[in-house]
Parts: sequence; structure tokens; C-alpha cells
Amino acid sequence: MKPLIFSLLLVGTLAGAQGKQRFTGAITDSMCDEADHSRMQMGPTGAECTIACVAAHAARYVLYDGKNAYTLSDQQTPEKFAGKKVTVAGTLDARTGTIQMDSITAED
Repeated sequence: MKPLIFSLLLVGTLAGAQGKQRFTGAITDSMCDEADHSRMQMGPTGAECTIACVAAHAARYVLYDGKNAYTLSDQQTPEKFAGKKVTVAGTLDARTGTIQMDSITAED
């Protein structure tokens, strides 16, 4: 019984170790290739293309950090940050690549 209790405590500790993090990158959409909107050209700017892809093609808002695109749990708030560099605070689900957002702030 003691090994089971220890195992449960260890799993709980590891799960909590990921915890809240800060992620910095640009808000874009899941249809376009990261921050390059030339393929879709849904608007004259990257921000407008991002918003149009989400609205018209059921794309998802993502945070692109230069290497990885993370889906954001909140799909309404990122609209006003489309095309901008931001910091997102939250918890990453590494299995799904989704950030459970707590907050989002624009970088200067």
C-alpha cells in the first residue's frame, strides 16, 4: 500500500510541476503557416488575415513563438491581439499543445 501512496504523490507532484508559465510570441491562426499569411491572403495585413481565417474558415487562434504554435484555450480574447507580439500566462497541456490561458498582454 505504501508504494501506491508514494506513486500517487509522485504523479501529483509531477503534474503540478508544469504549472503556470509565461509564453511570448505572436497571435496568428492555425490555417496560415505560423506568421506567414501569403498563402491565404485573407486580408491586407497579417492581423486581418488572422481574424478572417478564424471567422470564415474555423481556424483557431494560436500563439507562435518562432518555433511552435500553441492553440489558445480562450478563442475570443486573442482577436484584439491578432498580429501582435504578446505574453500569455497559463498552463501548457503538452499532449494537445494547448495553453489554458489565464491572461494575455501586449508586448511593447
